[in-house]
Amino acid sequence: MQFLVSVIDDKDHPGSTDRMPAISEFNERLITEGYWVFAGGLADTGTATVIDNRGEQTLFSDGPFVESKEYLAGVWVWEAPDLDTALRLATEASKVCDRKIEVRPFQ
Repeated sequence: MQFLVSVIDDKDHPGSTDRMPAISEFNERLITEGYWVFAGGLADTGTATVIDNRGEQTLFSDGPFVESKEYLAGVWVWEAPDLDTALRLATEASKVCDRKIEVRPFQ
């Protein structure tokens, strides 16, 4: 079962910026234990472009889809046998990266 694990940061109370060594160590463990599928950090929300091609004309707008103090800072995709395992790993991930984590299974 695969899970999208979203890393949520907060503009008012951002997570610590010195977490990369701990995150790299955690990622190595995910790889070794067979949970790793993919991961990546995201550039600042100001670099986002939203595209809406549902009408007669394609619309491009700068910035994130939703203006919010909380934003998506990165993602993991994990392969885990069940939700309990994904939640256990996400609990560790939140501590390691000093940010909130959202876990959602793929359909």
